Amino acid sequence: MRNYVLVTGAYWTDTLVDGAIRTLVLFYFDQLGYTPLQVASLFVFYEIAGIVTNLVGGWLAARLGLKITLFMGLAIQVLALCMLGFAPASLLVVPYVMASQALSGVAKDLNKMSSKSAVKLVVPEDDQSSLYRWVAILTGSKNALKGVGFFLGGLLLTLFGFQTAVLALATLVLIALVVTSALMRGHLGHPDRTAKFKHMFSNNRAVNILAAARIFLFAARDVWFVVGLPFFLYSELGWSFWAVGTLLAVWVIGYGAVQAAAPRFVRRRGQGAEGEPEGRTAAWLALGVALCPAAMAAALDAGVNPTIAILGGLIPFGVAFAMNSAVHSYLILAYADNDKVAMNVGFYYMANAIGRLAGTVLSGLLYQWHGLTACLWTSAAFLIVAGLMSFLLPTEVERGTRPTRLSQAA
Repeated sequence: MRNYVLVTGAYWTDTLVDGAIRTLVLFYFDQLGYTPLQVASLFVFYEIAGIVTNLVGGWLAARLGLKITLFMGLAIQVLALCMLGFAPASLLVVPYVMASQALSGVAKDLNKMSSKSAVKLVVPEDDQSSLYRWVAILTGSKNALKGVGFFLGGLLLTLFGFQTAVLALATLVLIALVVTSALMRGHLGHPDRTAKFKHMFSNNRAVNILAAARIFLFAARDVWFVVGLPFFLYSELGWSFWAVGTLLAVWVIGYGAVQAAAPRFVRRRGQGAEGEPEGRTAAWLALGVALCPAAMAAALDAGVNPTIAILGGLIPFGVAFAMNSAVHSYLILAYADNDKVAMNVGFYYMANAIGRLAGTVLSGLLYQWHGLTACLWTSAAFLIVAGLMSFLLPTEVERGTRPTRLSQAA
């Protein structure tokens, strides 16, 4: 439990910094005259790195232990921030900035995979209710802190400028690395030196379906939220950096709060004493979320005041999407093979990164092509696909034995 608390604290720190970096890069490079598609391209390597990191990171965690992957993530984040803070002339070189963002993507996903996998190891055997609650709290608090990071990034850029801001963030991550390495004892989980990379590719049907649905779920969010929405508010509606950063921060904080509270509201109806959600829960939630971007796009096309249309749709979208994401985060650990939890989680979050990559690129491309409405209609279509896929998920969660290793047993 001591080690899990330290892992979670380090993950929270990196999440806060990751949100701040996103806002800093988005607005700073807009100031330099980058187009929406060029800004989106800065995050391409970030998302590609997430795909590779989750795949390889699960294998590394199985062989070396979650503690090592956590330390690697924090150290790489410090390096990525120093690249931006100590080389101002290089900020005009797009590949250099993309490389820095790639390292940030590696760092973020190593830390996420470590902390999410740790939940499975500390929850009592067969206690699915506690697993659902713990995952919801971790995921919700993470997203709330990412929202604070959006706010922090806008604030630091306004008050101190880009370079000072990223160096301050690097110092914060370095402190987390030093504290965690000094206080952590032993390993989190039991490393398995016999783990093979081929085991990363899941043969668990439920995990594979959930991963496919996750691709479309997060592509649906990022296709309008990552580039399209901030650019629309700033360029079309004339909002300041501070105002846009504050809105994104408040929205993501509220989103995280809903995720943390999801176990109180999202329960399976019917048989079963515990009532944890299952595949149909995720399916109906995804189809419900699809109504929100469709309604916003229709309102914009009909000439409704854009501020009213966007703000009116953001709240229900955030609530429904947060509940859906919380159910997904529970289901991956519930479906995961107990002796391959780190690998299953890594595979699943690799799919998550694929969805974010697709959504990020399409967000810049569609916004530049046909504005925010194109992004919103695409989001609705992706959510419908995610919902239909989720109907293929099992209706019951199989209980397994408590994991003794982080990978497939030898």
